[in-house]
Amino acid sequence: MIIQQLDGISFRMREPFDFSFVHRWGRVFRVFDDQDSGNICFGTEQDGERFFLKFAGAPTARYEGKAADAVNRLKAALPVYRELRHPCLIELLEEAEIGSGYLAVFRWTDGVCMGKQYPESRAKFLTLPMAARERVFSDILDFHMQTAKRGYVAVDFYDGSILYDFEAEKTVLCDIDFYRKGPFVNEMGRLWGSSRFMSPEEFTLGAGIDEVTNVFLMGAVAFALFGGELDRSRGCWQLDGQRYSAALRAVSDDRTQRFQSLRDFAAAWEKQKHDGGGMERFS
Repeated sequence: MIIQQLDGISFRMREPFDFSFVHRWGRVFRVFDDQDSGNICFGTEQDGERFFLKFAGAPTARYEGKAADAVNRLKAALPVYRELRHPCLIELLEEAEIGSGYLAVFRWTDGVCMGKQYPESRAKFLTLPMAARERVFSDILDFHMQTAKRGYVAVDFYDGSILYDFEAEKTVLCDIDFYRKGPFVNEMGRLWGSSRFMSPEEFTLGAGIDEVTNVFLMGAVAFALFGGELDRSRGCWQLDGQRYSAALRAVSDDRTQRFQSLRDFAAAWEKQKHDGGGMERFS
């Protein structure tokens, strides 16, 4: 393991690597070097504009696989960002081949991340008032309903994919690299992702992965935002009983007991609003 620096910011690498190309997008103010995906990420600033750079192909500190595999995964992910463009999804600006590696350039967000791997950020995120958290969940659900309409299934979505910009009061979603056209068959056994948000079929070789799988995901996200996450008891739940029942049904291990579409889940989640004519968001 070695330590490199860019613009005074230190980060870890397995071996030295030439990152001079990063300066085309300005001065580095932050480096994300703790991923096991084979990517390393940089925050840069140029002429008052900030960018988020994701690069595959370097010998990063925690990645155990082949650099070429990380490059191919990043290349394959970028059409997904373009096709699933959404007001809450981080915006892909450009991409470029850099030597034997590959670079994706996104618009920077000052969003605070909910992910457990960032304790200080998570603590701030969880100070959000309940109404704001409800809006975050509504945005997440809306994005995934649009994802389903476009024929995609979410893979590897977890709390680290959820950010909130306090100044703009805006949900920002990121890291959808493994989303793919569905339904599909689980050919890995354990799919990519955080086990806290994964359904039983995402651990089962040969199982079908589809919109019902994503119903489980939305239930798990609801328990992370409003309950005890893996402690799904009523005593940890912070919203009303109707929404507790909807979330609990969504995370059933038995697929046949779950809602069979995200729209059905949304209707149950929003039932009180729907009764008053407030389902426009999900039409």
